[in-house]
Amino acid sequence: MMMTMEKFVLFHLLYLALLGGVAEATWAEDRLIKISQLEFFVDELPDMPKILGFDVVNGVPVSKSLQIGMFSKKWKFHRDLPPTRVFAYGTSLNTATVPGPTIEALYGVDTYVTWQNQLPSKHILPWDPTIPTAIPSTKKGVPTVVHLHGGIDEPQSDGNANSWFTRGFRERGPTWTRKKYHYHNIQQPGNLWYHDHAMGLTRVNLLAGLIGAYIIRHPDVESPLGLPHGKEFDRPLIVFDRSFRTDGSIYMNSTGNNPSIHPQWQPEYFGDAIIVNGKAWPRLTVRRRKYRFRIINASNARFFKFFLTNGLRFIHVGSDSSYNKRPVITKEILLAPSEIADVIVDFSQSKSDSAVLANGAAYPYPGGDPVDKFNDKVMKFIIKRRREVDTSRIPRSLIKYPPPDVSSAAAVRYIAMYEYTSPTDEPTHLFLNGKSYEAPATETPKAGTSEIWNVINLTEDNHPLHIHLGLFVVLEQRELVDVEEFKECMLKINDAVKCQISKYARGNITAVPAHEQGWKNVFKMSPGNVTKILLRFAYIHSNASYPFDVSAEPGYVYHCHILDHEDNAMMRPLKFIK
Repeated sequence: MMMTMEKFVLFHLLYLALLGGVAEATWAEDRLIKISQLEFFVDELPDMPKILGFDVVNGVPVSKSLQIGMFSKKWKFHRDLPPTRVFAYGTSLNTATVPGPTIEALYGVDTYVTWQNQLPSKHILPWDPTIPTAIPSTKKGVPTVVHLHGGIDEPQSDGNANSWFTRGFRERGPTWTRKKYHYHNIQQPGNLWYHDHAMGLTRVNLLAGLIGAYIIRHPDVESPLGLPHGKEFDRPLIVFDRSFRTDGSIYMNSTGNNPSIHPQWQPEYFGDAIIVNGKAWPRLTVRRRKYRFRIINASNARFFKFFLTNGLRFIHVGSDSSYNKRPVITKEILLAPSEIADVIVDFSQSKSDSAVLANGAAYPYPGGDPVDKFNDKVMKFIIKRRREVDTSRIPRSLIKYPPPDVSSAAAVRYIAMYEYTSPTDEPTHLFLNGKSYEAPATETPKAGTSEIWNVINLTEDNHPLHIHLGLFVVLEQRELVDVEEFKECMLKINDAVKCQISKYARGNITAVPAHEQGWKNVFKMSPGNVTKILLRFAYIHSNASYPFDVSAEPGYVYHCHILDHEDNAMMRPLKFIK
């Protein structure tokens, strides 16, 4: 779908008006810092502030209302880097951090959050109005809206991309409904994270710093497991990548790969420095005992293939927002953008006094550049020599949820992933099922049902597919044969059945890794493959119905979680029917 010349001229004039004719001087000069000037492992790993999502009255947990703002402030990413202008979540300007505070919720106790936009009238990063974008009518203010990734809540609290708002709610998007979001916390215990979700601005708002962890704890279920716990031994690690200019500012290319079509949009963002909890290549001193790390990949596009350089293994206990049924020992973990790995590392088994958490994933994944001597390192663990008593344990089994019941599927759907290119073979946009986000919903499930989705990846990239509200189990990954022939048919008629997908979906099967065989909300859709998932629209731990109307506006969405793809325009509505 190429843009007409009339539309391009209109968009380009809008771009000039919004951005003052050209990108600001700091964008245009692009004086990148020489990354070798930043020494590894000189900053201590921060522990982000914690906010309880509940109160305790007379010994009984009760619901709590929070007010969390989004602020523009300076943040220090590295000892030798000047302070960086960021957008940060926090209860005040002084306490705001990148990432934002970790919200700890309690199972069965409601948390209410009023997300307050305190951001300035202009963005700190370049953005592109020629893709579907939230643009205030006054052209002033930074649109934001918060999505609790992995949350099972009503549509009005899901953070729909068009439910954005500017500072003080002065302007609101077309599907805006409420100031105070309601998080029910009656789903399975596990790891979630919150981040911005504004239409066409998700990639830049997250790059600016609008991310944070959210944990739902269920002591009655989790305490008997005996896993490492407490502030020192149970820590979220939010990992992402950034590039910087010599003045410390975040660098994002202000010229698109197809500037005559999209003046700014690029298909993927990759930063030179690897950041963990707001510090570039930090270090953490650990005792010789077990630690629990809740690792969130908050990158725009970078995949991580994590491993430990001293040979220690990961004991994988949870994937995304749910526990595995049993621990899985693995040497490496491939984590796509937005995926979460909940792991135990037993440093008592180390034969060395240090270990680097390293990365081996090509970028873009899987067919891009190999890692270099900067992005192949994530952080360093300095291991104390003295051994000590460790009362935590790794149980034989964790939390067992009902297995997927394929026979109960109420529908079978085919979801095709497309990338479109210019005459110079540069990407212009990406679609799911060949449709824009604005096209009427074609995925219309009912609450309480299960569906089988066959996700057909006709691109060369691995796309992490995230489905709001639902949880799914991956049943099979199967390679397509004669993929170009099948793709030619799909580009013409966009119908997998009429294009005889059964004729092409008969290649090799790739086994689903043991630690990813449970219930997930994101999965890596391999290029040239059909990935079959069973998607459940009910609570997996109780099979109970949702206590809210999922058919209410503005509905839900599903999308690729490479943010540059999601913004242009690899996202579709998910509308429930009664």
